[in-house]
Amino acid sequence: MPTTPASAVRAAARAAVSTVVGTALPVAVRAVALAASSAVLLVAAGCTDNGDNDKQENERKGAQGLTSQKLNWRKCPAPSEAEGGGPAPSPLPGGTAWECSFMDVPLDYDKPDGETIELALIRARALDQNKRIGSLIFNFGGPGGSGVATLPSAAKDYGALRNRYDLVSFDPRGVGRSAGVECEDDRQLDAYFALDATPDDAAEEEALIDGRKSFADACEQNSGKQLPHVGTLNAARDMELMRQVLGDDKLHYFGISYGTELGGVYAHLYPANVGRAVFDAVVDPTDTVEQGSLGQAKGFQLALTNFAEDCVARGDKCPLPGSTPQEIQDWILALLKRLDAKPITGSAERKLTQTQAANGIAQALYSKKYWQLLEQGLDEADGGNGALLLALSDAMNGRSENGDYSNLQAANAAINCVDYKERYSLEQAKAKLPEFRAASPVFGEWLAWGLMGCNDWPVSGTWSDPDVSAAGAPPIVVIGNTGDPATPYEGAKKMANELGPGVGVELTYKGEGHGAYNSGNACVQRAVNAYLLDGRAPTAGTVCQ
Repeated sequence: MPTTPASAVRAAARAAVSTVVGTALPVAVRAVALAASSAVLLVAAGCTDNGDNDKQENERKGAQGLTSQKLNWRKCPAPSEAEGGGPAPSPLPGGTAWECSFMDVPLDYDKPDGETIELALIRARALDQNKRIGSLIFNFGGPGGSGVATLPSAAKDYGALRNRYDLVSFDPRGVGRSAGVECEDDRQLDAYFALDATPDDAAEEEALIDGRKSFADACEQNSGKQLPHVGTLNAARDMELMRQVLGDDKLHYFGISYGTELGGVYAHLYPANVGRAVFDAVVDPTDTVEQGSLGQAKGFQLALTNFAEDCVARGDKCPLPGSTPQEIQDWILALLKRLDAKPITGSAERKLTQTQAANGIAQALYSKKYWQLLEQGLDEADGGNGALLLALSDAMNGRSENGDYSNLQAANAAINCVDYKERYSLEQAKAKLPEFRAASPVFGEWLAWGLMGCNDWPVSGTWSDPDVSAAGAPPIVVIGNTGDPATPYEGAKKMANELGPGVGVELTYKGEGHGAYNSGNACVQRAVNAYLLDGRAPTAGTVCQ
């Protein structure tokens, strides 16, 4: 296969992450960067008893002044570096302009009359104002992805919903322009993400541990005030305030990937305020950190197997060596081992390491649309050119072509580590390696070593798994994709069950990739549109393929 020009590599990688909704930028449920911080990025979340009635009443009283604030909607600027950069959003078809604003929220909901921070918001107004239902708030996943930067690039997939809704998204607290968490600088992050995330000896183990500690120390030094307050629980409280400030009687919501977890926590805290809601690419709310990471190992392995089967079925049209899916996967493992021993050229100044190659492979598995990119990247890496896999890895880590990083991974780590209680020692992580390798020969080790991701975090965690029970809420449509690598299919049924009888309505999509609605499947889109636009929920157990 001919070598890809550098400009085409960058364009392809940018397209891969800007349109795979649910990775938002490059993330999944608690993430998928298989670099030094991988485990921090992979888990699901939960809820605690902090939202009891007395506390909610105190929050309500303290935040009453904030509910009456008026948003100053203006033309949107270009996304900030923390949001991922790029040009200002173009008008939608028909000329509708994107509008941006900021909303004040309490930094600490225990002190609702105290210091506030600003949340960045974006919206496109509904096409039919006479039949407008209200705002439809999106969270595209992460945690750590900028909704302000993502919604304009994803809006074409949700255009039918704009007939009756203002499409709205936001940078959750700690993300992008919403008091974004800052950790290491660009040069330090290049070194951090080049660390060997699957150490083979004591020296590599020490380097990985030291690298993670340096990252955590930098987060505390640069963002120590925000770190205790950036968790999912507070993001759900922010959405309740947002509902009121936007003037909506109910919160209408579309959550993807981690956004399903955030939506579940909101529904648990405010079941009477839930409107029409859809959860797509669903996080399993019953998983602990370890269970979520192991589930993702199995999910990405399944996606890789499906990719290899497709390659074999296309015969000579697929350039990868191997006459069976197993032979192709064995070849990929051998390539990664070669990169572990000797990285190859990735760009003019940077090498493609084993960790970055695995990261790039995972990124391409988020959507079947990018399997061709994966084939090409693997084939070129076999010939000594790592540019495409490195570009895909950079996209997942939030690195732009000019070397600037968004705060995607900083926010991801901060939210995960304040959400989760579990901390794993070196010995505990090493003990899990056999089980994780068995789940995925390609991805298992990265996810097992990643269990240590929050060990040196300066803030303790909140929960082990979430309470998303939402008795009294209206139906919430919960969509599981049988080929989803990042949020395995089984999580949808668990979420529907945990939401409670009459609330969780499960819909199955027999497809590939992360998410279902954005796949373009007509059956899924008809079911979702019928609910969000007309209030007709699908029959529980509906299957689309």
